[in-house]
Amino acid sequence: MIIRRETESDVEPIAAVTEAAFAQRPGGEVWLVGALREDAGWIPELSLVAEVDGEVVGHVLCTRGHVDGTPVLGLGPLSVRPDVQRRGVGKALMHAVLGAAEALGEPLVALLGDPAYYSRFGFRAAEEVGITPPQPEWAQYFQVRALHAYTPELRGTFHYAEPFDRL
Repeated sequence: MIIRRETESDVEPIAAVTEAAFAQRPGGEVWLVGALREDAGWIPELSLVAEVDGEVVGHVLCTRGHVDGTPVLGLGPLSVRPDVQRRGVGKALMHAVLGAAEALGEPLVALLGDPAYYSRFGFRAAEEVGITPPQPEWAQYFQVRALHAYTPELRGTFHYAEPFDRL
């Protein structure tokens, strides 16, 4: 498996992987990835694919978010083709994108997801560090991962890149 930056030729394979991974919610995440590519919050260095035998089998991205005006990252979606799930693809993508975020000097990564899954990557309830989700009903699933540049003064309400507001 190779983890690398997304290229222009990956757009369609990423859409197919995302559609398959989120088949229970057709179109939503595929639309979101496309809208994020067009948004000012897009960070090309943090849109990564997993490739096996020349085929894209997974994708993850982080975009610019904010905590009360301070730049941070919002992670998601993370997509892995169903036929290769539970084989380490998601784990490899998560480690790669968190390492890239760390290398870029980002202070924090936030996401909405299953605490049982994301806690293995160091994510914890955002409220534990004084960060609130953009929607109060998300609190149970809204998590953050502090990176080296994080300081405890970073507190407040998290805001995703604008396309997330249109979901």
